[in-house]
Amino acid sequence: MSALATSLQAWLTDRLIRERNASPHTIASYRDTIRLLLTYASGTLGVEPSQLDLGQLDARLVGAFLEHLETDRGCSPRTRNTRLAAIRTFYRYCLLRHPEHAATIERVLQIGPKRHERALVTYLTEPELDALIDAPDRSSWTGRRDHAIITLLAQTGLRASELTGLACSDIHLGTGAHVATTGKGRKQRITPLTKGTVALLRVWLDERGGQPAEPLFPTSTGNPLTRKALARRIAKHAAYAAEGCPSLTAKAITPHVLRHTAAMRLLHAGVDTTVIALWLGHEQVETTQMYLHADLALKERALARTKPLDSKPGRYRPPDALLGFLDGL
Repeated sequence: MSALATSLQAWLTDRLIRERNASPHTIASYRDTIRLLLTYASGTLGVEPSQLDLGQLDARLVGAFLEHLETDRGCSPRTRNTRLAAIRTFYRYCLLRHPEHAATIERVLQIGPKRHERALVTYLTEPELDALIDAPDRSSWTGRRDHAIITLLAQTGLRASELTGLACSDIHLGTGAHVATTGKGRKQRITPLTKGTVALLRVWLDERGGQPAEPLFPTSTGNPLTRKALARRIAKHAAYAAEGCPSLTAKAITPHVLRHTAAMRLLHAGVDTTVIALWLGHEQVETTQMYLHADLALKERALARTKPLDSKPGRYRPPDALLGFLDGL
C-alpha cells in the first residue's frame, strides 16, 4: 500500500480511536468522507484507491470533489462543509507525517467552508403538538410506545440518538424525576420530567417490564429502536394527525422538530436562553439564538414596547408630464 493508505489507517485507529477516543458517529462520518474522496479520486485519476499518493489529492482535486458532492450527489452546502471539515482534519494530521507534501497540504487547508442560507427552525404549535401526541393508536403496544416517545421528545428535547440509546435505568421517577442521557460529545446531562410525563413513563415501564440495561423503547422483537425507524414512526403519526390538523401538512415532522418544539415551548414560557442551552446540551449558548430568530411572538412583544414612529403618510403627486415622457423612453 502507499504512504497515504498507511497514514489513513494510522489516523483512524491511532489518532481518532485510541488517542482522541472519538465517538462512533464521528468515526463513521470521517470514514464515509474519506471513502467518498478516494472513490472520486480513483475514478478521476484512474488509480486504485490503495495506490493513490497524497500529492495526487491536491487542492484542485479536493475542490472538484466538493463540487461533485453538490452537483452530482445533491448534497447541501452544510453537508459539503461537514465533508470538508473531515478532510481538513486528516490533512492536518498528515502535515507532520509528510513534510514533503507540506505545500500541497497547506493549499488544501486553505479551502474554506461555503456560506449558506440559514432557514428558520421548524417547530410545532400547541394545537399541532396535541394532534401529534394523540395520533398513535394506544390500543396497541406499539401505539402506546410511540405515544410515550413523542411525549418524552416534546417535553425534554432529546436528540434522536439520545432517545434511541436510553435504557430503562436512565429513567428516574422518584423525587427529582429526570432522564439521564449521554449526548453529543459524550456530555452527560439530566433533564427534569413533568408530572404528566412521569405518570406516562411509569405506566410504560410497568408494561415494558425490561431489565435496567435493556432499551427503554425497543422494537417488537426486543431490539433497540434505530433512528431511521424512529423517524418513520413519527412521520407516520404526523401524516395521520394532519387529517385533523391541516397545518401539519406544510411541515416535515422529524424527531429534531420535536427537539425544536421543546426549546420553543421553554422560550415562550420565559426561560432564559442560557438555561435552554443547558437543557438541550448545546456546547455554545450562541447555538440557542436560532430560536430567538424563529420566535415571531417575541419580536411582536418587543415591537409593542417601542414608541410608534411619528410619521404621516405621504400624498400621491402625479409625475410631471414631460418627465414622465422621458422616463417612458
